[in-house]
Amino acid sequence: ITQPDTGQLSFRLSPGAPATGRADPRQLGYLPEERGLYGDQKLISTLEYLAALRGLDRSVSRQRALTWLERFELAERAEDKIQTLSKGNQQKIQFVASILHEPALAVLDEPFSGFDPVNQDLVISMIRELRDAGMTIVLSAHHMDLVETLADYILLLHQGRGVLRGTMAEIRAASGMGQRLDVTFAEPVGPESLNGLPGVEQVLSHTSSSARLALRLDAQLGSVLHELTGRLAVSDVRTDTPTLREIYLETVSGGAA
Repeated sequence: ITQPDTGQLSFRLSPGAPATGRADPRQLGYLPEERGLYGDQKLISTLEYLAALRGLDRSVSRQRALTWLERFELAERAEDKIQTLSKGNQQKIQFVASILHEPALAVLDEPFSGFDPVNQDLVISMIRELRDAGMTIVLSAHHMDLVETLADYILLLHQGRGVLRGTMAEIRAASGMGQRLDVTFAEPVGPESLNGLPGVEQVLSHTSSSARLALRLDAQLGSVLHELTGRLAVSDVRTDTPTLREIYLETVSGGAA
């Protein structure tokens, strides 16, 4: 279980340092998808203990832990037991535990699990802050809208294989997918009204008041709008680029999804 069957990983934890096949555990942080906290222990004790396993001095870890708890608005509960917290607050504690020792490399597996949009934005800002301070972060996540917002470099996997990789701009260019057109209608519109629009490759979504259309690469936006407004009462139109989710579905299913 602990030894790899095949392949290798190389670590270079600082510029100019020699690459090694085994990194110093004190330089690594890990947030597992499944929570592994001790429910009957206090928040502050848990963070101090997990930091000690990464080589951090207890007095330093306590001060850092209190600072992070304050940022997550949990400082007043520092002496409470883990099991009294909601799932979202337990996720906050596990996130703090993964980066409290300020590792060079942090692997975060589904870090947004259990968070509402407000806390998602809070964690995104913290991850960016850690990135800007020099920490390398490997993020594994299924929330593709959050990945698109956050990641500098993306690897899309399907059935264990990489299907697209690069920056968001590079992935969009490699996808070969055209613009998206978000349309709001002034009157209720049935799906049959959108059939056969020139330049439209696919109707991605539709309600009686709006639609999202995928345009062909060679589509002329002016022609599409002329035909659309000639058929239907349109109150608003917005062009957009393909989302990461749309690119992924198109790539792995050939448009069938």
